[in-house]
Amino acid sequence: MTNTIVPLTMPKFGLAMTEGKLASWLVEPGQSVKQGDELADIETSKITSGYESPTDGVLRKQVAPAGETLPVGALIGVLADPSVSDADIEAFVTRFQAEQSTGEEAEGANSADTEPHQVQAGEYSLNVRDVGTGDDLPLLLIHGFGGDISNWLLTQDALASDRRVIAFDLPGHGASTKAVTDGSLAGLAGAVADLLDALSISKAHVMGHSLGGGIALTLLRDHADKVASLSLVAPAGLEKAVNMAFITGFIEADRNRAMQQELEKLVHDKSLIGRKMVDSVMRARRLDGARDALRTIATACFPNGEQGDDLRPVLDAAKVPVQLFWGEADEVLPVAGAENVPSSVKKHILPGVGHLPQLEKASDVNKEMEEFLKERVPA
Repeated sequence: MTNTIVPLTMPKFGLAMTEGKLASWLVEPGQSVKQGDELADIETSKITSGYESPTDGVLRKQVAPAGETLPVGALIGVLADPSVSDADIEAFVTRFQAEQSTGEEAEGANSADTEPHQVQAGEYSLNVRDVGTGDDLPLLLIHGFGGDISNWLLTQDALASDRRVIAFDLPGHGASTKAVTDGSLAGLAGAVADLLDALSISKAHVMGHSLGGGIALTLLRDHADKVASLSLVAPAGLEKAVNMAFITGFIEADRNRAMQQELEKLVHDKSLIGRKMVDSVMRARRLDGARDALRTIATACFPNGEQGDDLRPVLDAAKVPVQLFWGEADEVLPVAGAENVPSSVKKHILPGVGHLPQLEKASDVNKEMEEFLKERVPA
């Protein structure tokens, strides 16, 4: 790490998150850490998550005490090599906080630009969050069955340093139009193509999770000119098997306890499913038309309790770069779907991870995404 001083700042976990509580420090000043080690627990109104170290180093200073609530971006601690003097650490903290103070007004003026908004895409009004700028091709994020843009809360901002990154709610999901006329992968891929047109994006890198992975593959099949690369996270369409008991239970659960039991199937570490997450999903499920939309999609995509689309030929014939992430402990779509993919596909099989690698191993997935996208030719 040489003489670099690395600031640790309050992260942005939620799409509307403006502040977070530093619930506890997990390491003490002077303790050495590795990249990915959890340094602290951060609480928001919707999620409690560990703060992972961005690099190897030594925790030199805890700027914020445990229990303090701070705005997103506020300095909470400092990493540095032991060779960096205490005086340099203090000077860095003073300078950082002074610069942050002068920048808060400008940041506040721009914050509205990152809020989700409605975009008319063909027959659907879709809820879209569009962040980041740069010359590189945009990245489009497609969530899975029953999800929404919050499924990318640890992904979107992390990848938006040099490009636009767009997350949106699929038809029938989140704050998008609830009435779904065609719940098939082809129908949903058509809606994605309409969204890209509405955003004046002629070509994008596409990252899809679960059902969203199947939609991404179908987008490549039906609208190949719009896809620069594919990053597939436990995608649908690569084998017949699907945990239909989960799909049905997830749609029909009408009590929090039943929903929590279904949500726990999404992750290997069951403690990640907290009460606030369950409450949020149940509120979304109670919206008019929400269950009917999921039933329409499930009927179209999982007839007879199996996946109805075979997208392996699309993957085999892909002429764009493709990478694949899959958790070994996936209880929804078996990791066997990752077997026998073309040798050109860059595979990341993650041990001790369930159906949500982008949340359970966010730093690992984001790091691989950054490297993958940097290898691609910019716009």
